[in-house]
Amino acid sequence: MFCMTSSPPSDHASTRPLATVAQMRETIRRAAQLKGRQADEVALQEVRALLGSGPHPRDRLIEHLHLLNDAYGALFERHLVALGQLMNIPMAEVYEVATFYHHFEVLRDDDAAPSMTVRVCEGLSCELAGAQDLLAKLPALLGKPDVRVITAPCVGRCEQAPVAVVHHNALAHATPERVAAAVSAQRTQAVLPEALDYETYCADGGYALLSALTQGHTTPEQVLKAMEDSGLRGLGGAGFATGRKWRIVREQAAPRLMAVNIDEGEPGTFKDRTYLERDPHRFLEGMLVAAHVVGISAIYIYLRDEYHGCRVLLQQELAKLQAHPPCVLPHIELRRGAGAYICGEESAMIESIEGKRGEPRMRPPYIAQVGLFGRPTLEHNFETLYWVRDIVQKGPSWFSGFGRHGRQGLRSFSVSGRVKQPGVKLAPAGITLQELVHEYCGGMLPGHTLYAYLPGGASGGILPAHMSDIPLDFDTLQPHGCFIGSAGVIVLSQHDRARDAALNMMRFFEHESCGQCTPCRVGTAKAAKLMQASVWDLATLEDLNQVMTDASICGLGQAAPNPVRCVQTYFNHEVA
Repeated sequence: MFCMTSSPPSDHASTRPLATVAQMRETIRRAAQLKGRQADEVALQEVRALLGSGPHPRDRLIEHLHLLNDAYGALFERHLVALGQLMNIPMAEVYEVATFYHHFEVLRDDDAAPSMTVRVCEGLSCELAGAQDLLAKLPALLGKPDVRVITAPCVGRCEQAPVAVVHHNALAHATPERVAAAVSAQRTQAVLPEALDYETYCADGGYALLSALTQGHTTPEQVLKAMEDSGLRGLGGAGFATGRKWRIVREQAAPRLMAVNIDEGEPGTFKDRTYLERDPHRFLEGMLVAAHVVGISAIYIYLRDEYHGCRVLLQQELAKLQAHPPCVLPHIELRRGAGAYICGEESAMIESIEGKRGEPRMRPPYIAQVGLFGRPTLEHNFETLYWVRDIVQKGPSWFSGFGRHGRQGLRSFSVSGRVKQPGVKLAPAGITLQELVHEYCGGMLPGHTLYAYLPGGASGGILPAHMSDIPLDFDTLQPHGCFIGSAGVIVLSQHDRARDAALNMMRFFEHESCGQCTPCRVGTAKAAKLMQASVWDLATLEDLNQVMTDASICGLGQAAPNPVRCVQTYFNHEVA
């Protein structure tokens, strides 16, 4: 506000006293910088000590949040303010990213971080194995108010159910006593898998294909032809033809990037983790072969945060590979997820790699054209790249020669639930559930008979026992309202109910919805509430199903109705 004075104000600032002009300029400068809370020097020093001198590019935000979360047990507001200042990012943007991911906990500065966090998986396989009983007994047994016991949607160890994670240490077949002992002994660090290391892999002919390709003994066209002739399709769930995807991205303008998806979050699926723990370099060689053929300048590997041991393993083996490379390598970065199932969707993963909330993008454009950092991007699941070396060296007919019931190829089934021998089963494509259980899993558990099964994890639907003779492969289950996805098979017995399994899945989708689109955000929550009733409101549920299927942005909301519809179709007696 201006005040009238007896003499007119000067038109020139130079007529004012110099001290007054300097003070006004300083006030204006400081006001321009005052955008909310300012970082204090102590917090800045603490954050600098973890981040180093910089520079700190925008896409490293989630990596820096992990450093703070690991160091202090939570994300305190003072550190978020300091981080925003050091990275030149608005505090609101830092906060919205930090609060999006489940593995980050944002606390006020006067709050106390838990001394330890115990996560108990409540995925379907763990629920069948007694996760709820474990959850009920743990708080009293631990007897420590500063030890936080929370549920986790799925930790990718369904064959080891029930599973509890003490900080970073996953406990297979967990009991209250074992968890309490791990907490008491401070056994919190992840166990490093005993995988085939770089030296052993090379001694067994590893990286020979990559060397032949880079030296011109094998041509990119030969590799592309082998991939196309093998019939290999994307094994993350979508099933897009691998060779065709390589050609599409190869035709785009350089520079081209690659994003590798190891955010294996589908309940019932753990094949990528299993193979990574055994033979990481078979995957890395396939990745580098694809990069050379397509002309990739930089690779970003996105690994789910629940796989702590795998992350340490990959860091070690990548360091060995880069120290003694078989050829000139592209730039490779290993990025850490933060507990968000939605980041298994390719565009949400790319958003997360860029340091943002993992929200799926609208398409078109497709990421093959405009992907990571705005560049054409080759996106692949771990297992797809894992088979590249064998297909090229053994010939495409080696892979396509497997199969049953008119199908071709191999499939890695993650089998859990009521079977004697759960685990990853490498079997012919087109095998039936009945054959898979009896030939590869040792049959059903004693006292259990087959009642139903989920052929494709949480979103793949539920089928009754009398439909266990359907070939399991891409395109064979859609006529029955299901799909194979990433081949996460969960087997149910007469002691279970399909309606309970569907409710478990819908609660999972409600928890994991990114919230970006209303049909998914509201639809999953409303459906989960309706499904708790003893008699389902089938008409209202179908209305929700239709809206979610038609209007959701990505596959999470579009596929969430599948288990519900299967119960309505095949198990109507349980809900009517």
